[in-house]
Amino acid sequence: MGKCCKCNGRLLCMCLLPCMMTGHLLIYILVTIFVTISYTPPKITVHYIAPGISANSGALASYPLSPFWKLHLEHSALWNRLQHSLDRHYNPILRGNATRTSKESRAKDSSQDECFSACASRKCSDSHLYDVDKIPAQLRTFVKSMHCRSYPILINQPTMCKRNRTKSALRYPMLLIAIKSQVGNFENRQAIRETWGRSGFVTGEFKKKGGFVQTVFLLGRQDSSTGPHPDLKNFLDLENRKYADILQWDFRDSFFNLTLKDLLFWKWLQKYCPTAVFIFKGDDDVFVRTGALLDYLNQQWEDHKRRLANETRMDLFVGDVIHNAAPNRDPSTKYYIPESFYKGAYPTYAGGGGVVYSRSLALRLKAVSRRVCLFPIDDVYLGMCMEKLGLSPSHHPGFLTFDLPETDRENPCAYKSVLLVHRRNPKEMLTLWHKLQNLKSRC
Repeated sequence: MGKCCKCNGRLLCMCLLPCMMTGHLLIYILVTIFVTISYTPPKITVHYIAPGISANSGALASYPLSPFWKLHLEHSALWNRLQHSLDRHYNPILRGNATRTSKESRAKDSSQDECFSACASRKCSDSHLYDVDKIPAQLRTFVKSMHCRSYPILINQPTMCKRNRTKSALRYPMLLIAIKSQVGNFENRQAIRETWGRSGFVTGEFKKKGGFVQTVFLLGRQDSSTGPHPDLKNFLDLENRKYADILQWDFRDSFFNLTLKDLLFWKWLQKYCPTAVFIFKGDDDVFVRTGALLDYLNQQWEDHKRRLANETRMDLFVGDVIHNAAPNRDPSTKYYIPESFYKGAYPTYAGGGGVVYSRSLALRLKAVSRRVCLFPIDDVYLGMCMEKLGLSPSHHPGFLTFDLPETDRENPCAYKSVLLVHRRNPKEMLTLWHKLQNLKSRC
C-alpha cells in the first residue's frame, strides 16, 4: 500500500510539473507583453541636420528624399569637396563621431567662425585641398578668399529704418529695396532714386493700400584690377551725404563677389532693419513697377495672416524660377564654372535680376548660409541655401529677367501684368517711368 502511494505521488508530480512550467511561461509572456506595451522610452533629442523637404523646427530637418548634396563624396571638384567637408562638420551622421562633447563642438564652431573671418591672413585657405594654379584665372581670386565672410563696413546707415517717420507712414518698411551696385554706377542709382526706387510711402497701383518703401544700395570697394580707374571715393562720399542710402563694405567689388553682398546685407538687415516685412533684392539695371509689387505683397501678407493667424514666419521667395540648369562651361563667358571647381547640376533657383522674399526667410537664409560653401554665382548660391532649408522659390510670370519680346517693349500696355523687367539703362528707366504713369486708366 505504501509503495503504491509513493508511485502515485511521483506520477502526479510528473504530470503537474509540465503544467506548472507552462503556467509560469505563460505568466512571463503576459507580463513581458504588458511591460512592452506600457513602456515609453525616454525622449532623445535628435541632432541630425541634413537637406530635406521640410523643416519641423528651426534646427531640425526631415530625412532628405532627394538631397542636393550626396551622403558620400562622388566628385573631385573643389567646391564639392569643400561642401562635403562642411556637411560632415554640421552633420553627426556624416561626421561619424556622435560622441563628441558639447565643449568640443563649441571649440570646433569657434574655430570655423575664426576661419570665416580670417580674411587678411588667409590662415584658413585649406590650400592642401587644391592647387590654385589649376584654377582658371577669373576664379583664382575667388578661391583664395572664398572662406572669408566678414568684412569691415566702410559706409553704414544704422538709423535708416528709424528715420523719416510721419503720421501717415508706417512705423516700419513694408518693402526694403536692396540694389547691388558698383561705385562708378552713379547714373543707375540716380535713375532708380528718381523713378521706381523712390523712398517714402508708395500707393499701390490697383488698390489704395500701399506701404512704406526704403531703398539701399549695396557696394564693395572699387575694383582696381580690371584696369586704371579714376578715384571716385570723394564723389561717393558726397553722394552718401546727400542721399544716405549707401552701404559699402571693404571687399573687392567683382562679379564673383556678388554673393558676399547677400551675406553681408543679411547681417546688416538683422541688426539695423529687423522690422522690414519684405525685401526686394536686385541689380541696378532692372525696372520694377513698385506699386504693383506692393499690391501683390499686401495680398500675400493678408492671405498669410488669414491662413496662419498665429504664425509670424512667412517663407515667401518669388522670382523668375529656373529649373534643371547646368553650369556654364564656356570659358569665354563671365558665368564660366569649370568642372575642376564644381560638378553636378544647379538646384532650382530664381534669376538674379531681381527677387523678393520675406524678412523672416532672409534671417533663415542668413543662418543656413553658414552650412553652404560660398559659390561665385549669387543667384545659384541663393538656390543652394533654399535647398538646404528644404524650400523652393515660387515662380511669378511678372518677373521678366529676360525682358519682354522686342516688339512689345515700346507698348506701355504690355507692362500691365509685369512686375520687373531686366535690363534697362538709366535713360530707358526714366522714359519707361513716364510712359507707365496712369497705366490703369490708359489700358
